[in-house]
Amino acid sequence: MSTTTRPEVLLIGGRSGVGKSTTAVALHELLAGAGVRHVVIEGDFLDLAWPPPHQEHPEAQLAARNLAAVWANMRALGHHRLVFTNTVSVLGAAVLADAIGEDPLVTAVLLRAGDDVVADRLGRRAGGAAALDEIRHSAETARHLDHAVADDVVRVETDGRTPADIAQDLGRLTGWLALG
Repeated sequence: MSTTTRPEVLLIGGRSGVGKSTTAVALHELLAGAGVRHVVIEGDFLDLAWPPPHQEHPEAQLAARNLAAVWANMRALGHHRLVFTNTVSVLGAAVLADAIGEDPLVTAVLLRAGDDVVADRLGRRAGGAAALDEIRHSAETARHLDHAVADDVVRVETDGRTPADIAQDLGRLTGWLALG
């Protein structure tokens, strides 16, 4: 398979409970249904370990190294489109682009949702004190991302919208799905 086509990457970032993974799955289904070759990688799992590798070995850049390895395998199979989800991916676009290599065309999207919507989602995902801590942390992360992301990051509101609707918007934004 040829790997001469420039890689295209959609980074989907946002607070916990905003719908990053669910939207990526919905986009995967749309792209697959349209016959569009692509890869979906859930970035949160690239360095999920205890103790956290980034705390003990920040120089290791384990998530970026693992992304590079997985992407190289997919590239060898002829893929050039990547949907990558991770809470702070929109802040680390340059590091992720370097891991992917070949000067990828990067589209960064910050999904946003209101505190009440996210609290409901996270409350169903986890219960008790853990849910309260996650809700609090998610709100702090949302504020940080809103202020820290670059101006060229596309902000997409998710309140009251289905993952399929948001996925349609992202497919059109990247040009991977035909308009209409």
